[in-house]
Amino acid sequence: MQQSTIAKPRIEEGPQPVPPRRPAAPRTTPAWKRKVAQWSRWLHIYLSMVSFAILFFFAATGLTLNHQDWFASQQKTAQYKGQLNPKWLAGNVDRLDIVEYLRSHHNITKAVNEFRVDDGQVSLSFKGPGYEATVFIDRPTGTYDVTETKMGLAAVLNDLHKGRDSGKAWSWLIDASAVFMTFVSVSGIVLILFLHKRRFSGLTSASVGALLCYIVYRLWVH
Repeated sequence: MQQSTIAKPRIEEGPQPVPPRRPAAPRTTPAWKRKVAQWSRWLHIYLSMVSFAILFFFAATGLTLNHQDWFASQQKTAQYKGQLNPKWLAGNVDRLDIVEYLRSHHNITKAVNEFRVDDGQVSLSFKGPGYEATVFIDRPTGTYDVTETKMGLAAVLNDLHKGRDSGKAWSWLIDASAVFMTFVSVSGIVLILFLHKRRFSGLTSASVGALLCYIVYRLWVH
């Protein structure tokens, strides 16, 4: 039997469809990590806003405190003389009447910082942010001298920055601002740990800043 020599047409096969890939199972973040990230973000945002004014104040006054010579011309000194009732100075010194008299006659509003009684003289001082008034009183005669020094607005801000002669309430405010600064800093570091794309650059920037402070300290301060 003779076989047929007619060639069969070659059928070229086209590209086979690629079966769709099964989507990878989503990576689940542990619940505790999500909570930590959420609380860190909340603390960082709202503590920053609550403490914005005091943080800005301490940042700005840090500059004025470091350059006090810029504001030396603001200081003004005045001297006054007067006469007290000698009865207030005989025997047990009447401290309250003396202080109230000086306040009313010389418009002194700051707190009494020191009150010292000696045999022939009484001395006291009033102090506040950027302000000082010293008083020397002669006990036998009741005459006194007041030296009042007003150091200007910059000195007021600098003393508030340092908490000097600012009272207990301002001291509490400084403590609160320190706690806020700590929480803002720590929450910012924790928050950057959860930003995978920015984690390395953020931690690197923080490390560079800390290293620069240390280098300045070692080379020019230590």
